[in-house]
Amino acid sequence: MKKLFFSVGLLALTFAVFSCKSEHQKEEEKREFEVTQPLIKDTLVTKDYVAQIHAFQHIELRALEQGYLQNIYVDEGQIVNKGQRMFKIMPNVYDADVQKMRAEVNLAQIEYNNTKLLADKDVVSKNELALQKAKLDKTKAELTLAQTHLNFTNINAPFSGIMDRLHTREGSLLEEGELLTTLSNNSKMWVYFNVPEAEYLDFVTQSKDLKSEHVKLIMANGKYFNQDGIVDAIEGEFNNETGNIEFRATFQNPQGILRHGETGSIEVTKGLKNAVIIPQKSTFEVLEKKFVFVVDKNNVIKSKPIEIIAELPHVFIVKGLSKNDKFLLEGLRLVKENDKIEYKLVKPEKALSDLELYAE
Repeated sequence: MKKLFFSVGLLALTFAVFSCKSEHQKEEEKREFEVTQPLIKDTLVTKDYVAQIHAFQHIELRALEQGYLQNIYVDEGQIVNKGQRMFKIMPNVYDADVQKMRAEVNLAQIEYNNTKLLADKDVVSKNELALQKAKLDKTKAELTLAQTHLNFTNINAPFSGIMDRLHTREGSLLEEGELLTTLSNNSKMWVYFNVPEAEYLDFVTQSKDLKSEHVKLIMANGKYFNQDGIVDAIEGEFNNETGNIEFRATFQNPQGILRHGETGSIEVTKGLKNAVIIPQKSTFEVLEKKFVFVVDKNNVIKSKPIEIIAELPHVFIVKGLSKNDKFLLEGLRLVKENDKIEYKLVKPEKALSDLELYAE
C-alpha cells in the first residue's frame, strides 16, 4: 500500500511539474515585447582625442664654440627676454684671435696704401696693386670670422620664453654643439591630435574653413582649459600603420598655464543632420560587431548588423537602420533568431525619455 501511495504521489507531482512547465511555456509564448523605432534627429556629437601639447617656439640652446663655461646668468624655470644674456664661454682664445687679425688687417692696409702710391706713379703695375687689395680684403674677412667666433662665446636668448633645466654647470668644458638648456615660448601652444581617416573625411567635407573650427582642451586634471582652440593645420599624409592623420590646434596661453610637453584631450563637437539614434540596451555584440533584433512584417525576429557612428550617454548614433525599422527594445535574451513574437510599439521619444536622456 505504501508503494502504491508513493507511486500515485510521484505521478501527481510529475503531472503538476509538467502542468507548470506547460503554463510557463504558454505564458512565454503569450508574452508581449516592447518594440520601438529609431529616433531621427539633428544632434551634436562630441568626441575626444588624446593630445600632445607643445610650445609654438621650443628650441635647444647649444654651445657654438668649444671652451670652458665661464658664467651662467639665468636659472632653471626663469622667464627670459629676447636678447638677454644667458651663458658666457671663456673668450680668451677667441679674443686673442680677434686681436691678431686686427693687427694683420692694419699691416695689409699699410701695404696696400704704399703699393697704391707706387702704382699712381707707375712704379708698380696695376696687377701688384690688385694683389695687395685682395690680401687686404682677405684679412678683413678673417677678422670678421674671428669676431663672429668671439661673439659666439656670449649666448643670448633668441626670443622671450621660459628656460628649462641646466644641462651643465659653470667651469664645465664644453664641446661644440653641447646642449646647455631648452627655451620655450608658451604665449601660444600647438596641440597635436590624431584623427582616423573616416572622421578626417567628415571633418574636411563639413568644414568650410578650418579657422572657424573651434575645439576645447581637457587638461590632465580633467578640467577644461579656459581658452578655445582653432584647428589651423592638418598633416600632409596619413600614417600607414595607424590609418590616422595628425591635426594641430592653436591655443592662446595668456596666463602661462600650459607648458611644453603636457598631455590632455581635444574635444571636438560636430553637428549631425538626421542622426539615427537608438538605445544602447537594444544592441548586442557578436564577434566585436553590433546587432539589433528587428521585427519584420510577419512579427518574426531577425538580427541586423549596425555600425556605431558615435556613443552618447545611454544611446548610440548608428548606420544600418531606417526610420521605419522596428527593433526589440529590451528582452534580447528571451528571444532568438526567427522567433515569432507579439509586441507593443513604443514611440522613439518615449523609449529615449525613459533613459533619462534629453537631447538638445
